[in-house]
Amino acid sequence: MIEQDIGGLVIHLFSTFGNMVWQIFWPLAFGLMLSSWIRNLLPVSSVVKHLGKTTVVSLGFTTFLGMVSSSCSYAAASLSHTLLTKKATVANAMAFLVSSTNLIIEMFIVLVALMGWTFLWGEVIGGLILIVTVGFLFSRFYPKDVEQELRQHLDDAQPQKASCGMDMSEMSGDHSDCGMDMSKMKTSDSDCGMDMSKMKASDSDCGMDMSNMKADDSDCGMDMSNMKADDSDCGMDMSNMKADDSDCGMDMSNMKADDSDCGMDMSSMKSDDHSAMKMAAEPQSVTMEKITKSAGFFQMDIAMIGKEILIGVVVSSILIALMPQDGWRDLFISNDAGLPVWLHSFLDVIIGIFVAMIAYVCSVGNLILAAALWHGGISFGGVIGFILSDVLTIPMIRVYQKYYGKRPTKWMVGLLFVSILFTGLCVDAIFNGFGWVTADQTVRALNQSGFGLNFTTVMNLIFIPVSIWYYRLGKKANASMGMSM
Repeated sequence: MIEQDIGGLVIHLFSTFGNMVWQIFWPLAFGLMLSSWIRNLLPVSSVVKHLGKTTVVSLGFTTFLGMVSSSCSYAAASLSHTLLTKKATVANAMAFLVSSTNLIIEMFIVLVALMGWTFLWGEVIGGLILIVTVGFLFSRFYPKDVEQELRQHLDDAQPQKASCGMDMSEMSGDHSDCGMDMSKMKTSDSDCGMDMSKMKASDSDCGMDMSNMKADDSDCGMDMSNMKADDSDCGMDMSNMKADDSDCGMDMSNMKADDSDCGMDMSSMKSDDHSAMKMAAEPQSVTMEKITKSAGFFQMDIAMIGKEILIGVVVSSILIALMPQDGWRDLFISNDAGLPVWLHSFLDVIIGIFVAMIAYVCSVGNLILAAALWHGGISFGGVIGFILSDVLTIPMIRVYQKYYGKRPTKWMVGLLFVSILFTGLCVDAIFNGFGWVTADQTVRALNQSGFGLNFTTVMNLIFIPVSIWYYRLGKKANASMGMSM
């Protein structure tokens, strides 16, 4: 019997995990892909113009963007991170985070199906109150020095210019590159960890499109327009090469003195054919270049927060599979406790936020648990506080730390907590004050399997292969620029 119980429990755990992954995959993939496109295509000037200051108009704009963007918390976190990298204010970015996880059509449909129209309007009003509260608290109380630390963390995390990992725009012409201190090298010395003392000044290199470069320009994927003609590069030991040979792992013994290089057969090229090199691969179209660059951001996001997402889904699967609904209900204070209404609401909102922090998985699973908690005795404000706290889960907090650093995250979490607590109390007071709350509703059945011929299946069949291709494209693009993650 024990073995059968353990076997059944294991099967239930895997079933719960599989259902959750199936339900959240396409919105997560779509949100992260959308984030990568926005990061690549949205001009910084546009974000600064509309979101560079926190105003009523900017909060309205971010609310609209959030409503049409994503239903997945992790994808919303990625999108808000993108807005911050584009120089949006912290208040606007957090308002976007809240709206994109709580004011979305998918959640509204499930709310009506599970709990009725009263909770739908509670979510809408609560979401709007939360956005205004977040905008006010973050614009007034988020410390300036902490924001500077956040901005510095974002700048440090941005990918550097391609090649050799160094910005050489301010280097003198006689200094070479590639992460080495070459201040004592002669002007004729080359770079990238290579002994090129015998190479001529006209040698260049390194796997790049040099059609616009002069014969004596060197490279490594960097802007070297200010460097002197005798600088060259590329991470190879060329001490045995002739003075007129260039580099990059090729046998160029038949090349003339001023021929350039990099993985191509150039033995038949003339000495002045630097601008006429034709790559083996056809050049990408403008559209494909944009897709490839966007895919690079997508791959970096997955590499950065993929582990946190997986841990969050696993832990949440275990909690939901092992914890009976009656166990969650016992956390809340009964209406028969004789406490004042405001204190009962206050404590329930606090507990609701706490439960959401350790149990949240996805919008649908969260709302099912919210319905169970409501019928177990939680106050109306406690339900709304629980639902709104999807931005304060432990996995999400880990994502924030990855994106922004520890101290900025602590302030972010603290202000979000206060905002959600205030919102839950306001919603409870409004709906109880007008007598809109009824406790005689019944939880409606909802198929949580997710498998079968339904909208989720259709979207997953589209996004699973597309996201795999997009990830591999981004990984290849990043690897070609030396940004292996």
